Amino acid sequence: MNRIVSLTSGIIFGIGLTVSQMINPAKILGFLNIFGDWDPSLAFVMFGALIVSSPFFHLFKNNKKPVFAESFSYSNNKELNKKLIIGSSLFGGGWGLAGLCPGPAIVSLALLNKSSVIFVITMFIGFYLADIYTNK
Repeated sequence: MNRIVSLTSGIIFGIGLTVSQMINPAKILGFLNIFGDWDPSLAFVMFGALIVSSPFFHLFKNNKKPVFAESFSYSNNKELNKKLIIGSSLFGGGWGLAGLCPGPAIVSLALLNKSSVIFVITMFIGFYLADIYTNK
């Protein structure tokens, strides 16, 4: 059952990314360009997501465990350290340069866009290198 729910959630998420055009790098870069020809449409997408998801967070916030898992999986780490700052900077810089982040990049593979394929390949190379670097 867990796999079916995960697959269904992933498909719905992918459809949402596609409909909202969050898989279009030009749309993302237009949103991030606040000093140029700014495109505020993704702010409405984010606001709509908050309106839909907020009631569910409120309903389920006191649950002892998720509906389809044995326990919640989250980090209790509240330390602001060098690895977090560097990783966040790399993520934000990559997002700003390419107009894609991991979720939309994977969804955009369905369009067989050459730049998305290159982005995802290099993203996985980065995952591999980060794993080697952090597990020395």
